[in-house]
Amino acid sequence: MAYENLSEGLLNYFPCQYEGSKLLFRGPRRRLSGDYVAYLGGTETYGKFIKSPFPALVEEEHDGDRAVNFGCVNAGLDVYANDPFIVDACRNARVTVIQVLGAHNMTNKYYSVHPRRNDRFLRASQLLRTTYPEVDFTEFNFTRHLLTSLRRQSVDRFKSLEAELKETWLVRMKRLLRKIGGKTVVLWFANDMPDSKLSIETHLRDPLFVDKKMIERIRPLTSEVIFVTPSSVARARGTAGMIFSPMEQPVAEQMLGVFTHHEAARKVSVALERLRK
Repeated sequence: MAYENLSEGLLNYFPCQYEGSKLLFRGPRRRLSGDYVAYLGGTETYGKFIKSPFPALVEEEHDGDRAVNFGCVNAGLDVYANDPFIVDACRNARVTVIQVLGAHNMTNKYYSVHPRRNDRFLRASQLLRTTYPEVDFTEFNFTRHLLTSLRRQSVDRFKSLEAELKETWLVRMKRLLRKIGGKTVVLWFANDMPDSKLSIETHLRDPLFVDKKMIERIRPLTSEVIFVTPSSVARARGTAGMIFSPMEQPVAEQMLGVFTHHEAARKVSVALERLRK
């Protein structure tokens, strides 16, 4: 049984589409007129296993800020770069909140990803095949598995790949912010702060490869940058309040929990209040 089917049986995400977009978003579908706040992001913004993710919590606190959740599970920046509808919807929003996404789920000069399911590895470029001639790329379906394996093959060769991913992320993020214009909030919403000393060998942490210097380089293009990581209280609560099947427990344990979503909602709410002025 697919994970998606198990999840739908436990928590209804009310999946919906908007005319002009091929993407499937968390519902219910919202009205794209009047005053609303648009949210772009990955699995955390979507709220996998979470009954009320932080966009919904912000809306509960501020009745005038209707939340339109454009978060997509395992999204990369390519999801939004390839969907003109989302850019238009964000341009019409009072504010757009953009979760920092990893640099791995994007097409780049080393490999291509699926245009909508950005975590899916499609093909290696000739450059990547030349860089890693010993690797059989037909063995990989997901970017995270690919990158973990390549770094284990050669840390030195991996440095060039990582540098390309970082530069591609900067170009795409700047382009997205310029296209949206208006008021934007860039949200770092992750288990650890940027530049935490974590090993790619033991556990790939999101957002992959994005560091503090990269955040500072996009800061001039956004209204606010806020950082949210779990407090000690939120970490102690673990998966309490999350909704998942027994099969999904290992995945849920690696994700941000209900209490961290409440902490994010508080910080986002404060930022939105500042941007009213």
